[in-house]
Amino acid sequence: MNRPVIETLLSGRPVQRVLLIRPSALGDVFRSVPVLVALRRLFPAARIDWLVQDSFADAVRAHPDLGGGSDLASGGGVLPFPRRQFGGATAVGALLRWLKGLSAQRYDVVVDAQGLFRSGLFARLTGAPVRVGHRDAREGAWLGYSLRVDSPPRLHSVDKMMRLLGPLGYEAGHEAGDVRPGNVRPGDMRLYSPAQSREWLALQPWSSTGSPGYAVLAPGSRWVAKRWPAERFTEVARWLLETGRASRVVLVGSGDERAQVGPLLEFAGRENRIVDLLGRTSVGQLMATIERAAVVVANDSAALHCAVGFARPLVALYGPTDVALVGPYGRFADVLQVIVPGDTLDHKNPGAVVMMERITTSMVTDRLAAIMPRERVST
Repeated sequence: MNRPVIETLLSGRPVQRVLLIRPSALGDVFRSVPVLVALRRLFPAARIDWLVQDSFADAVRAHPDLGGGSDLASGGGVLPFPRRQFGGATAVGALLRWLKGLSAQRYDVVVDAQGLFRSGLFARLTGAPVRVGHRDAREGAWLGYSLRVDSPPRLHSVDKMMRLLGPLGYEAGHEAGDVRPGNVRPGDMRLYSPAQSREWLALQPWSSTGSPGYAVLAPGSRWVAKRWPAERFTEVARWLLETGRASRVVLVGSGDERAQVGPLLEFAGRENRIVDLLGRTSVGQLMATIERAAVVVANDSAALHCAVGFARPLVALYGPTDVALVGPYGRFADVLQVIVPGDTLDHKNPGAVVMMERITTSMVTDRLAAIMPRERVST
């Protein structure tokens, strides 16, 4: 399919309003940015909105390819989905009003990069004549699409999302089984921190310590099997400070992750060069913090994919996850992972945490030593 197909579906009208649907999760929102960039290339004069969970809006709010069209002055192209407001029976009316507002936007083209029941329903309810999604979208989401796209089974999630743009005129050019980064240019992954978050960072005394700068550690994960032992993160933090590779070590993640990293927080209580931001930043503040980091050491997490978006030096810790499909896009060389015969890549199996435990502290510090200069800092 190509542009003439779109023109037929739109009865010859130009594309004026485009919606990208990717509400969550935060790491997936970060790595969906190339879809937005490609949509702007395809439709330079259109207004492009992004339907995103309201708590994640800062992830894309400042991106220059959002908005546009005749509504440029209306404040950007974020369409927030206030999921938490629709949790109870009394919220049914609010949800119906929100859905009515969605259909009133009169989009010409909708791209569902999420591929779940909820996002497929959103696509359908927009009433857009062109609604693109994956043919194998889960939970029956494919029923909401007017154009369904096939993809080879062994594509990275970013490349698979880019396949959705084929019917809109984007040339994917992948062969089945090709797991290498494809037509996504490194710059297309770029993220943009909101201005107020950069201003917040500038006010933090630990952010302006000069050379060698601060290191960011993202030690938590929702999944047990994705967690590198907290004791080893503690050893890495100590090594970074004692060797002068970092003047500060900043801990990032959600408040729920605090219970996962007790030894690291105990060390932070004794060491004033550790900055504990676990559960204490907005998404925008997380982005601004990572944007200026000298290095990021992270489990498979939103912080890791944020580091990719800002092209930061990175040590990515992976266990029972297929890196070729969901690893840091274009940054596979930054991954530490130890797989042995008989391993099953199932991050939902808590017992698979043994794969994370195979990554030794020295493996991480050796990698850090190779990518960071050695500078002594005063204590």
